[in-house]
Parts: sequence; C-alpha cells; structure tokens
Amino acid sequence: MGARVSNLLGGLAPSATLAVDAKAKALKAAGEPVIGYGAGEPDFPTPAHIVEAAVKACTDVGMHKYTPTAGLPALREAIALKTMRDSGLDVGSHQVLVTNGGKHAVATTFMTLVNPGDEVLIPAPYWTTYPEAVYLAGGTPVAVPTSEAHGFRVTIEDLEAARTPRTKLLVFVSPSNPTGAVVAPEQVAAIGAWAAEHDIWVMCDEIYEHLTYGDARHVSMPVVAPELGDRWVVVNGVAKTYAMTGWRIGWMIGAPDVMDAAVNYQSQTTSNISNVSQRAALAAVSGDLVAVGQMREAFDRRRRTMTTMLNAIDGVTCAEPEGAFYCFPNVEGLLGRPLGGRIATTSSELAALLLETIKVAVVPGEAFGTPGFFRLSYALGDDDLAEGLVRLGELVAKG
Repeated sequence: MGARVSNLLGGLAPSATLAVDAKAKALKAAGEPVIGYGAGEPDFPTPAHIVEAAVKACTDVGMHKYTPTAGLPALREAIALKTMRDSGLDVGSHQVLVTNGGKHAVATTFMTLVNPGDEVLIPAPYWTTYPEAVYLAGGTPVAVPTSEAHGFRVTIEDLEAARTPRTKLLVFVSPSNPTGAVVAPEQVAAIGAWAAEHDIWVMCDEIYEHLTYGDARHVSMPVVAPELGDRWVVVNGVAKTYAMTGWRIGWMIGAPDVMDAAVNYQSQTTSNISNVSQRAALAAVSGDLVAVGQMREAFDRRRRTMTTMLNAIDGVTCAEPEGAFYCFPNVEGLLGRPLGGRIATTSSELAALLLETIKVAVVPGEAFGTPGFFRLSYALGDDDLAEGLVRLGELVAKG
C-alpha cells in the first residue's frame, strides 16, 4: 500500500516557530518554569475598543450570515484608506482581499501568481512559512543568502546571483522576521527598480510596518519604486500592530485582475473570513495608532536590554535590531563547547539542549535557512525576558 497522506502534504515541513511555541506552552502547563522566546506574538492584550466592537458584532444578526468572500465592504474600504494613510500607497477597496491572517494572504499570493516551475526568490534568513507556501503552490523556493556583515539586508548583487530565466517573484520584507533588519528607503527603491527591469513580481510583506526604532523607517516598495507598475502584491494584517494574533485577520492588495483570481480561489477554499473578527479589525484599522505607539516603546526598551544581555554572554554576538520584535544572535561560539555536561554541534541541537536543561525555548536558525543563529522574540514581559537570558548566561559561564 502507498502512503496514507498525499505526496504534497507528505513533503510539507511543519511550522518551526509554532512547534517551539506549542512545546513551550505544553511544558509550562505541566508546571515547568519555561520561558518561551519562540512565538512572534505581542504580550499585550488587544485594545479594549477593538474587543468591544467584536462583542457588539456578536449581537448583530447580519454577522451570523455569509458575507462577501472578499470581506466586509466597510473593512475593505477602511484598509484602503489605512494603506494610503500609513504608506502613501493609493489603492481602491476593490483591490483588497480580507484573509485569515497574514499567513493566509501570503499563501494566497503564491497560489495566485506562481506556476509549476516558477522560481521565487526568498532572501535568507526568512520567515519559515515562505518556502513552504511556495512549495504548496507548485513553485520552487530559491533561498538567497545574505551577509551578516551587511546586517542581513539583501543586495542587488545577491539577487542578481540568484536570478534565472525562471524567476517569477521576489519576496521582500522589511522590517524583517527573523532578523529585525530594516532596509533603507533608497535601497528599497533600487531593489524595486531591479525587479521591474527583469519583469519580476514582488510580494511585499508589510506586517511589521509600524514596529521600527531609532532612525529606521518603513517604506512601501510600490510607492518608492513606481517602475514596478502593477507587478506587486502587498500583504499585511492586524496581528502585530494591534496585538491581534488570534483574531486571524490579514489582507492582500494587488492589481484588479490578480485580486479577482485571489477572491475566486478564496471562494472555493474558505468563503468569507469570520465576520466578528472583521468587525474587530474594522475598529482597529479605522482608529489611531496610539496602542502600537505604546507597544513600540516597550519593544524598544526590550530590544536594547536583550541585545546588551546577549552580547554579554561569551560566544554570542548580536546586532541591534531596527524593527519587528526579534533578536537574531550568532551562537556559533557556543557550538562544540560543554554546556550543562553536554555538547551541541548545531544550533538546532543547542536549542533542544536549552529547552531540556534550563527550560528556555528559542527557535534555531535552521528554521530560517541560516544555521548557527537563534531567533528570540522580545515580545514578552520584561522579567521573563531577563530571567531567560540570565539562565543562558549562567549555563555558558559554568560550561
């Protein structure tokens, strides 16, 4: 007999970040003093006025029924207005598709644009889902290595070295998950011009647009690189900006013909997204950015604390992130060294060692296409953030 599951799903890797988070939460529920740096999830509650909008929606009979596949008209309009307000990208509501979180928007983009044999350039380190979503769409994910010396910011030279006649699309994300790197506006424009020159589509993941620090700022590639014309898709959502990871509302924006195809695909897979969550998202994107400003202040403090504490550990080096809420330290100096009476030879083995010995959960760099590193989220309470790093420092000091 053959395999019980399809070859397609048999070849799909699980989400490493969700797996680490699930294991950490299970251990914590069992009474273990686990500190989890795994999930990209703000530790703040969703703002009260957003929750109130959802509560009110529950009593609206209209929200108990099917609504348009592409999303509530008022939410699509609000997303178009918010996009213009925050990035200067002028789009109509007919170019907006509301999706089941940002991840759904990413997967739908690849399903809409990628044909079998098409290559998709994904600068590494990359979010774990990108290559797997390309694989599900029948495309070929092509990791584009970037340099730690360049702050993991992809260069045109990197992209050109990876380009072939089969290159269809570039994945571009700034601020970056997992590194926190933010690409300078002039470089964003240059990369957009390069893509336009070679007729390459660009998917711009703007989920961390409001989480930048210091002098770093986010710009939208279609705005600064008009040469792209309409060969772009922007994906975004409410998860990070409004602390709404569990509400599962994202969106995809693109040219009308692309969006017609995407809506058609969604009509045959999920129908409309939860109406109650959409009403909550409407309250979020229609409102101000005060809540994210408050979160950003806390994240700014935590990123500096985490960077300082990581760099104080012998064998660990970490550049200060400019955006998102992750540090991406180099831990190669810990490999091959006795730690707690054991030796890890890869960052994946080291992550397992830390979880077992000091109850600290991190995501190893292998999950992001860059072995020898860890991703640590600083979207957790200040006390836990410090405690886990103290445990790591003590483990390394004892050897």
